[in-house]
Amino acid sequence: MSDADRPGVRARRPLPTTQRHKSPRVALRVVVALCAVASLVITGLAWAAYHNLTAGLITSHALFGGPTSSNGDQNILIMGLDSRLDEKGNPLPQQMYDALHAGDESNGGYNANVLILLHVPGDGSKATAISIPRDDYVSLSGCPDGQCKGKIKQAYGLAVDQARRTLSAQGVTDPQQLEQQSREAGRKAEIATVRQFLGDVPIDHFVEITLAAFFQIAQVVQPIQVCLNEDTSDSYSGANFHKGLQEIDASQAMAFVRQRRDPNSDLNFTDLDRDRRQQAFIVSLAHKLQSSGTLTDPAQLTSILDVAKQNMAVDSGLDLVSFARKASALTSGNITFFTLPIQRFGQDANGEDVNIVNTAQIHAIVAQLLGVPEGTPTSTRTPTPSPTPPMPTSVAGAEGVVLDVVNGSGRNGLAGELEADLSALGFTQGSASTGSVRAGTAVDYGQGAEQPAQQLAKLLGIDASAAPESAVPAGTVRLTVGTDFVMPPGLGGASGGDTVSGTGGSDSNDPGGTDSSDPSTAPSPVAPVSATGYGDQAPGPTDLTQLGGTGIPCVK
Repeated sequence: MSDADRPGVRARRPLPTTQRHKSPRVALRVVVALCAVASLVITGLAWAAYHNLTAGLITSHALFGGPTSSNGDQNILIMGLDSRLDEKGNPLPQQMYDALHAGDESNGGYNANVLILLHVPGDGSKATAISIPRDDYVSLSGCPDGQCKGKIKQAYGLAVDQARRTLSAQGVTDPQQLEQQSREAGRKAEIATVRQFLGDVPIDHFVEITLAAFFQIAQVVQPIQVCLNEDTSDSYSGANFHKGLQEIDASQAMAFVRQRRDPNSDLNFTDLDRDRRQQAFIVSLAHKLQSSGTLTDPAQLTSILDVAKQNMAVDSGLDLVSFARKASALTSGNITFFTLPIQRFGQDANGEDVNIVNTAQIHAIVAQLLGVPEGTPTSTRTPTPSPTPPMPTSVAGAEGVVLDVVNGSGRNGLAGELEADLSALGFTQGSASTGSVRAGTAVDYGQGAEQPAQQLAKLLGIDASAAPESAVPAGTVRLTVGTDFVMPPGLGGASGGDTVSGTGGSDSNDPGGTDSSDPSTAPSPVAPVSATGYGDQAPGPTDLTQLGGTGIPCVK
């Protein structure tokens, strides 16, 4: 254990007031960083394999615009998808589903459950890897699928869903074309959301890896040494480990990195502990790669490259040769891992567990970790959002008029949310129902309800029908929500939900609180806490944690 990782004497920070209780659904989270780092580093040591790698590697043009790093620095966003498909959209072999214990191709989705920003300085100094907890409740850039707030991992999947339906409506039927174009939309949305959340940091490149890569690479290099501070078990993930140093195989590695609970409530397992488990495994893998000769074994090298080609995508601008030369030092420990803190646990309007975060604090921490000079104005890193027009307190003529909402957006619970929110503007709540998914949002009305219908349509930025509809009862307005629906900024106070604009800044509609502080007040620097502490020194969700890149670190 390095000096930087030795726990010091400190006051124990209180844990968030609400501990999360996850559903029993087993959802495997890929340890994407080890795959990305390993794939790139090994290519740096085997130049002849580059043509073989790039010949079958999926390249993406999702990175376009936005700030770029200077002085030769590179920021690489590593995204791990919770998908039971490979990068080409094909199902995995059945034996792999059996080994993963994670369902088949119908399970999972396109959530980016692992998000790590890897900062590689141009001067060759120590690299920094920043893990972003997957359930951080943030503004989703571009409001994919009409959802402007949500878990940071959801930006990818929501954009994939929106793009797939749009492409299908345009007549695109080729499965490969649908898959790749939809994933491009997902990549763009996730990259933009992460960039915005971290304070408009430059993202120069990205690496995307799907679920199968972790298991396949672990098979190539097994057994791998890991270390735990306590005995622990988990019937859902299959974890059953003893305290101390131990060797694990590929199947055990899956349980090691996806454990989410323990019968011993004193351990206080959270998703942030899984982030630290992932980091510890990356360090252990790097140690194994360097000490076992894997990097110079042609057969093992070929096996890992084959995994990369089937389960990895990179941006078209990433020069693997140049980057691998810089990244080759990572296997020798020239990297430090950090996990961003949260304020507390909470729930969104649909009852989903989320992490409440302070975005101003996150911006300050990331600037600190990436070496942004002190005194740099916040406005140079985070654009100031445009002023939002005030939401009206009532809709003219709505009193006594019934509002029915039909949800054709494909988003669960939206009709009920809108019924609650719009009744606060004077409408009488009518029925909330689910209809067939449709592209466009429409406002229709019956006799005597033209004025509130027109006012509601104006509020939503659409046109109401020109005349009363015979299918709509008198004195009634019917709002039919399509996939193009975007919640107006400021609406959503009644439900307290995830329905605000994706422009960032302060948001009074966050579940149970706010996700940002006054941007004019710079938060105080945050001292990192060792990720390897245990007992009274074990890190909590509110801690910024640090893990060194050498040896076999012991974690929870």
